Amino acid sequence: MSGVQLGVGLPTSGEYATPEAIVQVAEEAERAGLGSVWTYERLLRPTVPIAMGGEGGPVMDPPEGFANVYDPLEVLGHVAARTERIKLGTSVLDALFHNPVVLARRIATLDRLSGGRLLAGVGQGWMSQEFEAAGVPMKRRGAGFEEHLRAMRAVWGPDPVSFEGRFYRIPECEIGPKPVREGGPVLLVGGFAPASIERAARLGAGLSLVIFDWDALTGTIQAYRQAARAAGRPAGPVVVQVNGAVTAKPLDERAPLTGSAEQVAGDLDRLDQLAVEHVFWAMPGTPAESVQSIAPLLTR
Repeated sequence: MSGVQLGVGLPTSGEYATPEAIVQVAEEAERAGLGSVWTYERLLRPTVPIAMGGEGGPVMDPPEGFANVYDPLEVLGHVAARTERIKLGTSVLDALFHNPVVLARRIATLDRLSGGRLLAGVGQGWMSQEFEAAGVPMKRRGAGFEEHLRAMRAVWGPDPVSFEGRFYRIPECEIGPKPVREGGPVLLVGGFAPASIERAARLGAGLSLVIFDWDALTGTIQAYRQAARAAGRPAGPVVVQVNGAVTAKPLDERAPLTGSAEQVAGDLDRLDQLAVEHVFWAMPGTPAESVQSIAPLLTR
């Protein structure tokens, strides 16, 4: 039996995203014995093609679902009140769009309200229009993102809190609430780039990854754990997101972790070999009925 915990993305985007659908999926996932439910952050949907990663990156048409994305932390606060055991994950929050003190307090509050069930995935963001709307320069990615995470860790630490950095400053003060776990909730950093992997390892954070193919996933996880050893840090948990579906019937051609329950079960053995802790299937924009149908398939 696989040791990896299975989860699903909540229907928080697109025309089918409703409070009722979100709660239905979360409650069904918990009844089915799944390990986690997940949200993600999107500020807006540009009305023109967008460059991934900023100017010069590959161009794509913005998905329709970007126009209607529920705020991830508010959603998980609502879901926390309707569930008891299932983990609540963000994959990911765009940290740079938020003040680190405000975001750290919101995360700690949700962690407290949920009894320590939060898996806090954070990323740098990649869409230039969102940086413009948030009033944050894209050049803050990298060093600014790392400093943001260090500032949040300071907020979660013991009082008195203080932090002095290039981009953020916290005067000596008392800040609460504190997360359930000493030092903060489980923190995951999203990204495949070597700099992101090294940063996560140096900070003692886990990884939140999207699987495209097995070789890339394996290489990324191995590089991350090697970087953690080099930094003298224990490697954190690894979470894998699947942008595909579990189907009622087998597929002749399929991406990793898609297809029938039996095909996916075989793939889970590979995740066990990589010591992945959580895998979840994200299907933004699909009808609530389709999202709910994944729970019995995953249970099978």
